[in-house]
Amino acid sequence: MSAPGRSSHILRMVAVVLAATAFGGVVWQPSASAEIPSIASRQRAEKKTFTDSEITDGFLKTAFGAEYHLAGRVDRIRKYDAPVRVFADGASRPDRRAQLAKVVADIAERVQHLDIAMADSSDGANVLVKLVRDRDLYRTILTFYGSERAREIRTSLDPQCLSGFRKNDKYEIEHSDVILTIDNGDFTFLDCAYEELLQSLGPINDTSTVPWTMFNDNVSMGFFDVYDQYIMNVLYDPRIKAGMTVAEVRAALPDVLADVRAWVRKVNNLAE
Repeated sequence: MSAPGRSSHILRMVAVVLAATAFGGVVWQPSASAEIPSIASRQRAEKKTFTDSEITDGFLKTAFGAEYHLAGRVDRIRKYDAPVRVFADGASRPDRRAQLAKVVADIAERVQHLDIAMADSSDGANVLVKLVRDRDLYRTILTFYGSERAREIRTSLDPQCLSGFRKNDKYEIEHSDVILTIDNGDFTFLDCAYEELLQSLGPINDTSTVPWTMFNDNVSMGFFDVYDQYIMNVLYDPRIKAGMTVAEVRAALPDVLADVRAWVRKVNNLAE
Protein backbone atom coordinates (compact mmCIF):
# COMPACT_ATOMS: atom_id res chain seq x y z
CA MET A 1 0.00 0.00 0.00
CA SER A 2 1.71 3.22 -1.05
CA ALA A 3 1.17 6.73 0.20
CA PRO A 4 3.16 9.44 -1.62
CA GLY A 5 5.88 10.97 0.49
CA ARG A 6 4.67 9.12 3.51
CA SER A 7 7.64 9.23 5.82
CA SER A 8 11.06 10.87 6.21
CA HIS A 9 13.49 11.20 9.07
CA ILE A 10 16.03 13.81 10.18
CA LEU A 11 18.96 13.83 12.57
CA ARG A 12 19.71 17.33 13.94
CA MET A 13 22.42 19.04 15.94
CA VAL A 14 22.28 18.75 19.75
CA ALA A 15 21.10 15.18 19.34
CA VAL A 16 17.60 16.01 18.13
CA VAL A 17 16.03 13.51 15.78
CA LEU A 18 12.90 14.18 13.74
CA ALA A 19 10.64 11.79 11.95
CA ALA A 20 7.87 12.90 9.63
CA THR A 21 4.90 11.04 8.27
CA ALA A 22 3.14 12.47 5.27
CA PHE A 23 0.14 10.10 5.18
CA GLY A 24 0.38 9.36 7.46
CA GLY A 25 -0.22 -16.14 25.13
CA VAL A 26 -3.14 -13.82 24.74
CA VAL A 27 -4.15 -12.03 21.59
CA TRP A 28 -4.85 -8.39 22.44
CA GLN A 29 -6.08 -5.87 19.88
CA PRO A 30 -7.14 -2.29 20.61
CA SER A 31 -10.66 -1.67 19.36
CA ALA A 32 -9.43 1.67 18.02
CA SER A 33 -7.87 -0.17 15.08
CA ALA A 34 -9.59 -3.57 15.01
CA GLU A 35 -12.97 -2.00 14.22
CA ILE A 36 -11.67 -0.16 11.11
CA PRO A 37 -12.16 -2.33 7.99
CA SER A 38 -9.06 -1.07 6.13
CA ILE A 39 -6.90 -1.95 9.14
CA ALA A 40 -8.61 -5.27 9.85
CA SER A 41 -7.98 -6.39 6.26
CA ARG A 42 -4.29 -5.52 6.60
CA GLN A 43 -4.10 -7.50 9.84
CA ARG A 44 -5.58 -10.56 8.15
CA ALA A 45 -3.09 -10.32 5.28
CA GLU A 46 0.08 -9.51 7.24
CA LYS A 47 3.11 -11.81 7.11
CA LYS A 48 3.86 -13.25 10.53
CA THR A 49 6.71 -15.69 9.96
CA PHE A 50 10.25 -14.36 9.60
CA THR A 51 13.76 -15.79 9.62
CA ASP A 52 16.43 -14.56 12.01
CA SER A 53 18.15 -12.99 9.02
CA GLU A 54 15.02 -11.05 8.02
CA ILE A 55 14.53 -9.72 11.55
CA THR A 56 18.21 -8.82 11.91
CA ASP A 57 18.27 -7.04 8.56
CA GLY A 58 15.26 -4.87 9.40
CA PHE A 59 16.49 -4.11 12.89
CA LEU A 60 19.92 -2.93 11.76
CA LYS A 61 18.43 -0.84 8.96
CA THR A 62 15.96 0.99 11.22
CA ALA A 63 17.78 1.21 14.58
CA PHE A 64 20.94 2.66 13.03
CA GLY A 65 21.24 5.64 10.73
CA ALA A 66 18.79 8.39 9.84
CA GLU A 67 17.11 8.84 6.50
CA TYR A 68 17.77 12.57 6.44
CA HIS A 69 21.03 13.20 8.27
CA LEU A 70 21.95 16.76 9.14
CA ALA A 71 24.45 16.31 11.97
CA GLY A 72 25.53 14.07 14.80
CA ARG A 73 26.50 10.40 14.89
CA VAL A 74 23.91 7.90 13.75
CA ASP A 75 25.99 4.73 14.18
CA ARG A 76 24.82 3.93 17.70
CA ILE A 77 21.70 2.44 19.29
CA ARG A 78 19.30 5.10 20.58
CA LYS A 79 16.60 4.19 23.11
CA TYR A 80 15.00 5.18 26.40
CA ASP A 81 16.64 3.82 29.54
CA ALA A 82 13.81 4.98 31.80
CA PRO A 83 10.02 4.56 32.01
CA VAL A 84 8.25 6.29 29.13
CA ARG A 85 5.25 8.44 29.98
CA VAL A 86 3.09 9.92 27.23
CA PHE A 87 0.97 13.04 27.57
CA ALA A 88 -1.50 14.30 24.94
CA ASP A 89 -1.94 18.04 24.57
CA GLY A 90 -3.68 20.33 22.11
CA ALA A 91 -6.89 20.24 20.09
CA SER A 92 -9.91 18.85 21.90
CA ARG A 93 -10.94 15.53 20.33
CA PRO A 94 -11.82 13.02 23.07
CA ASP A 95 -12.03 10.24 20.48
CA ARG A 96 -8.47 10.89 19.31
CA ARG A 97 -7.17 10.96 22.88
CA ALA A 98 -8.91 7.64 23.53
CA GLN A 99 -7.39 6.15 20.37
CA LEU A 100 -3.94 7.40 21.38
CA ALA A 101 -4.31 5.83 24.83
CA LYS A 102 -5.19 2.51 23.20
CA VAL A 103 -2.16 2.77 20.91
CA VAL A 104 0.09 3.33 23.93
CA ALA A 105 -1.53 0.42 25.80
CA ASP A 106 -1.07 -1.82 22.76
CA ILE A 107 2.63 -0.95 22.54
CA ALA A 108 3.02 -1.62 26.28
CA GLU A 109 1.31 -4.99 25.92
CA ARG A 110 3.50 -6.14 23.05
CA VAL A 111 6.99 -4.85 23.96
CA GLN A 112 8.16 -6.91 26.91
CA HIS A 113 10.84 -4.71 28.48
CA LEU A 114 9.40 -1.29 27.66
CA ASP A 115 7.63 0.51 30.49
CA ILE A 116 5.29 2.87 28.62
CA ALA A 117 1.97 4.38 29.70
CA MET A 118 -0.07 7.56 29.50
CA ALA A 119 0.71 10.36 31.96
CA ASP A 120 -1.85 12.49 33.77
CA SER A 121 0.08 15.71 33.15
CA SER A 122 2.95 17.06 31.06
CA ASP A 123 5.04 17.38 34.24
CA GLY A 124 5.32 13.61 34.49
CA ALA A 125 5.82 12.96 30.76
CA ASN A 126 8.89 12.46 28.62
CA VAL A 127 6.87 12.00 25.42
CA LEU A 128 4.64 14.95 24.55
CA VAL A 129 2.04 14.32 21.84
CA LYS A 130 0.63 17.50 20.34
CA LEU A 131 -2.77 17.00 18.73
CA VAL A 132 -3.44 19.61 16.03
CA ARG A 133 -5.78 20.26 13.16
CA ASP A 134 -4.21 19.84 9.74
CA ARG A 135 -4.47 23.57 9.03
CA ASP A 136 -2.42 24.28 12.17
CA LEU A 137 0.35 21.73 11.51
CA TYR A 138 2.89 24.11 9.97
CA ARG A 139 2.25 26.74 12.62
CA THR A 140 2.90 24.09 15.29
CA ILE A 141 6.13 22.96 13.60
CA LEU A 142 7.17 26.62 13.46
CA THR A 143 6.59 26.94 17.22
CA PHE A 144 8.55 23.77 17.98
CA TYR A 145 11.53 24.23 15.66
CA GLY A 146 11.76 27.87 14.57
CA SER A 147 11.26 29.46 11.17
CA GLU A 148 14.43 28.25 9.43
CA ARG A 149 14.04 24.60 10.44
CA ALA A 150 10.26 24.70 9.84
CA ARG A 151 10.80 25.90 6.26
CA GLU A 152 13.33 23.16 5.71
CA ILE A 153 10.97 20.52 7.12
CA ARG A 154 8.10 21.72 4.94
CA THR A 155 10.25 21.85 1.81
CA SER A 156 12.01 18.53 2.34
CA LEU A 157 9.27 16.46 3.94
CA ASP A 158 5.86 18.12 3.51
CA PRO A 159 4.76 16.20 6.61
CA GLN A 160 1.32 15.38 7.89
CA CYS A 161 2.68 14.15 11.22
CA LEU A 162 6.05 14.62 12.87
CA SER A 163 8.13 13.32 15.75
CA GLY A 164 11.53 14.00 17.22
CA PHE A 165 13.67 13.06 20.17
CA ARG A 166 16.52 14.49 22.18
CA LYS A 167 19.29 12.19 23.40
CA ASN A 168 22.22 12.60 25.76
CA ASP A 169 25.89 11.82 25.17
CA LYS A 170 25.23 8.19 26.13
CA TYR A 171 22.66 7.95 23.29
CA GLU A 172 19.84 7.57 25.81
CA ILE A 173 16.68 9.31 24.64
CA GLU A 174 15.60 11.88 27.21
CA HIS A 175 12.54 13.49 25.60
CA SER A 176 10.35 13.02 22.51
CA ASP A 177 7.86 15.31 20.80
CA VAL A 178 5.16 13.91 18.52
CA ILE A 179 2.79 16.03 16.41
CA LEU A 180 -0.34 14.27 15.11
CA THR A 181 -3.11 15.71 12.96
CA ILE A 182 -6.57 14.79 14.17
CA ASP A 183 -8.84 15.56 11.20
CA ASN A 184 -7.58 13.30 8.42
CA GLY A 185 -9.58 10.17 9.24
CA ASP A 186 -9.17 7.22 11.57
CA PHE A 187 -6.77 5.25 9.40
CA THR A 188 -4.35 8.14 8.92
CA PHE A 189 -4.48 9.06 12.60
CA LEU A 190 -3.71 5.51 13.77
CA ASP A 191 -1.11 4.96 11.06
CA CYS A 192 0.64 8.16 12.14
CA ALA A 193 0.24 7.46 15.85
CA TYR A 194 1.82 4.01 15.72
CA GLU A 195 4.70 4.98 13.47
CA GLU A 196 5.57 8.27 15.11
CA LEU A 197 5.30 6.94 18.67
CA LEU A 198 7.41 3.89 17.85
CA GLN A 199 10.04 5.90 16.01
CA SER A 200 10.19 8.43 18.83
CA LEU A 201 11.39 5.47 20.95
CA GLY A 202 14.48 4.91 18.80
CA PRO A 203 14.18 3.24 15.34
CA ILE A 204 14.30 6.49 13.38
CA ASN A 205 15.65 5.31 10.04
CA ASP A 206 13.37 4.52 7.10
CA THR A 207 14.19 1.76 4.65
CA SER A 208 12.59 0.96 1.32
CA THR A 209 14.28 -2.47 1.22
CA VAL A 210 12.25 -4.09 4.01
CA PRO A 211 8.64 -4.63 2.86
CA TRP A 212 7.20 -5.73 6.22
CA THR A 213 7.94 -2.67 8.37
CA MET A 214 5.91 0.48 8.87
CA PHE A 215 9.29 2.27 8.81
CA ASN A 216 9.09 2.17 5.03
CA ASP A 217 7.76 5.07 2.95
CA ASN A 218 5.66 2.69 0.87
CA VAL A 219 3.94 0.85 3.72
CA SER A 220 0.83 2.00 5.60
CA MET A 221 -0.60 -0.26 8.31
CA GLY A 222 -2.51 1.50 11.07
CA PHE A 223 -1.65 -1.19 13.65
CA PHE A 224 1.35 -2.67 15.47
CA ASP A 225 2.35 -5.46 13.11
CA VAL A 226 4.28 -8.59 14.08
CA TYR A 227 7.47 -7.64 12.21
CA ASP A 228 7.77 -4.31 13.99
CA GLN A 229 7.06 -6.03 17.29
CA TYR A 230 10.23 -8.01 16.61
CA ILE A 231 12.17 -4.80 15.94
CA MET A 232 10.90 -3.06 19.08
CA ASN A 233 11.40 -6.09 21.33
CA VAL A 234 14.98 -6.48 20.13
CA LEU A 235 15.63 -2.77 20.72
CA TYR A 236 14.23 -2.82 24.25
CA ASP A 237 15.79 -6.09 25.33
CA PRO A 238 18.06 -5.23 28.31
CA ARG A 239 21.06 -6.72 26.48
CA ILE A 240 20.73 -4.13 23.70
CA LYS A 241 22.01 -0.94 25.27
CA ALA A 242 22.01 2.69 24.19
CA GLY A 243 25.31 3.54 22.53
CA MET A 244 26.03 0.03 21.19
CA THR A 245 27.65 -0.30 17.78
CA VAL A 246 26.50 -2.57 14.96
CA ALA A 247 29.23 -5.07 15.83
CA GLU A 248 28.20 -5.13 19.49
CA VAL A 249 24.55 -5.65 18.56
CA ARG A 250 25.40 -8.48 16.16
CA ALA A 251 27.28 -10.26 18.92
CA ALA A 252 24.29 -10.05 21.27
CA LEU A 253 21.56 -10.88 18.74
CA PRO A 254 21.56 -14.69 18.76
CA ASP A 255 20.58 -14.89 22.44
CA VAL A 256 18.29 -11.86 22.21
CA LEU A 257 16.41 -13.20 19.20
CA ALA A 258 15.69 -16.52 20.89
CA ASP A 259 13.94 -14.76 23.78
CA VAL A 260 12.23 -12.20 21.57
CA ARG A 261 10.80 -14.93 19.37
CA ALA A 262 9.28 -16.67 22.38
CA TRP A 263 7.69 -13.43 23.58
CA VAL A 264 6.27 -12.36 20.20
CA ARG A 265 4.83 -15.84 19.67
CA LYS A 266 3.17 -15.69 23.08
CA VAL A 267 1.51 -12.26 22.77
CA ASN A 268 0.32 -12.97 19.22
CA ASN A 269 -0.65 -16.62 19.76
CA LEU A 270 1.62 -17.71 16.91
CA ALA A 271 2.45 -21.31 16.14
CA GLU A 272 5.87 -22.64 17.11
